Amino acid sequence: MAKSVRRAVLGVTGSIAAYKAPLIARALIKKGVEVRCVLTPAAAQFVTPTTLATLTGHPVAQSIHDPALWSMAHLSLSSWADVVLIAPATADFVARLAQGRAEGVLDALVLSTKSPVVVCPAMDAEMWEHPATKANVAAIKRWGYKVLGPSKGELASGKVGWGRLVEPDEIVRFLLK
Repeated sequence: MAKSVRRAVLGVTGSIAAYKAPLIARALIKKGVEVRCVLTPAAAQFVTPTTLATLTGHPVAQSIHDPALWSMAHLSLSSWADVVLIAPATADFVARLAQGRAEGVLDALVLSTKSPVVVCPAMDAEMWEHPATKANVAAIKRWGYKVLGPSKGELASGKVGWGRLVEPDEIVRFLLK
């Protein structure tokens, strides 16, 4: 990344790879980065907001309509962050980004930010290789989003192929280089 990262929003979407989000948050914090998290509804099926709040020391944004987030989290976090990291990013979420949708707090935050956006895809190999996914990734790259990964390896389905979330230490190194 071009500028120093001291504050990061970690957006987590509904992939089985979401279990790695606490590892990413913890590694960033150990490097001196303040982390705030945003969970999509599907992500909360894989990792709890309590886990991320405990690790980061901050409430986790989950809904654009949460009355506890009176400061409109998508707007306040979008200007607070030095970087918005989406890890993991599902095929569905990449498609929403490519379409410029803002139905949830995370996609609205991405549309609101002027900070760099780093997207780390994670999905099964067939989804990654689908022409629609390739077109969506190309679209977000044209808009200046950085795409890190995916890696090739063992997938949750038991298959081996492209679609695996890049390892947390590699994500942290990328953000802090």
